[in-house]
Amino acid sequence: MQLNLPYALTAEVTHRCPLHCPYCSNPIELRQRESELSTQLWQDVLEQAGNLGVAQVHFTGGEPLLRPDLEQLVRHARDAGLYGNLITSGVGLSEERLRQLAEAGIDSIQLSVQASSAELADTIAGFRAHELKRQAAQRIRASGIPLHMNVVLHRANLHQIEAIVALCAEWGAQRLELANAQYYGWALRNAQQLLPQKEQLLEAEAAYVRAQERFGHQIELLWILPDYYEEYPKPCMGGWGKLSLTVAPDGRVLPCTAAAEIRSLKFENVKERDLAWIWHHSPSFNAFRGYDWMPEPCRSCERRELDYGGCRCQAFLLTGDARATDPVCKWSPHRSAITDRLGAIETGDDRSPSYSYRGKR
Repeated sequence: MQLNLPYALTAEVTHRCPLHCPYCSNPIELRQRESELSTQLWQDVLEQAGNLGVAQVHFTGGEPLLRPDLEQLVRHARDAGLYGNLITSGVGLSEERLRQLAEAGIDSIQLSVQASSAELADTIAGFRAHELKRQAAQRIRASGIPLHMNVVLHRANLHQIEAIVALCAEWGAQRLELANAQYYGWALRNAQQLLPQKEQLLEAEAAYVRAQERFGHQIELLWILPDYYEEYPKPCMGGWGKLSLTVAPDGRVLPCTAAAEIRSLKFENVKERDLAWIWHHSPSFNAFRGYDWMPEPCRSCERRELDYGGCRCQAFLLTGDARATDPVCKWSPHRSAITDRLGAIETGDDRSPSYSYRGKR
């Protein structure tokens, strides 16, 4: 099996965050500040990533602006030959902080938004952040740094798609990722409150088409499919251990941001092993490469080279077995794990608006 080199590194520099979004992709067991990698260790990671062939690094969290050494890390990434992208809530992005990031060499900034209206956005975020985001967008555009934006779509905000696109276009975004919620971490805990009905999703898809026709010349729009309503799963991050890797705040190296929830695997740490060894030789990264690990019906399925068996995190979270066929697949023997949830949504059962929030336990 020919092994690709990783294209991207997701650097989760902290799990700390002022927002309390109920769909947060961070794990339920958040890593505390005391366990975060030091500045020196993160610099070592960035150097190793450049030597390994990584082309771009996404600084994320939590909220990466809570790291006072973020500018040092951005500068080190630039020195290592990496394209640097900052993924942020915008909270704390003052003019001075933005100036420092620009001088350090940040290449682009991706700003999250929760809804088009301030009231709904602040309710979803659990924090009065919408106006701070508007100000952050204004500063980013004035600085000349490319502004990208993203929104997680779910039952509470799907009806605002056209207004969200209009807002992001008005704020000056070059690119907007419309990401239907993926059910890991806190989103899985809140799935019954976040999942839309099929009719709402179809209306949202039609609204996306209208928005594409209206704003497509002005802003690049990406529509991330709603996993649970598909017949077949998406490829797991382009395939397990094929295109990218994630370093968690405590130094664990993961094939994707949600992989830490697979309790049956042990993930190596940059405190003990270098990135190249982990990428090429670690049991965790090799666990689901190739096809030998696959059970039926995946092993003999013609789609195995398209979706690589689907998402291993989703398989583990819904079946307890990371080797199982992704329950999203219509041929999966575990498909009922999806259809039962969707059935409860369509019949109106279990529609409580009460969420579990990260940081509010």
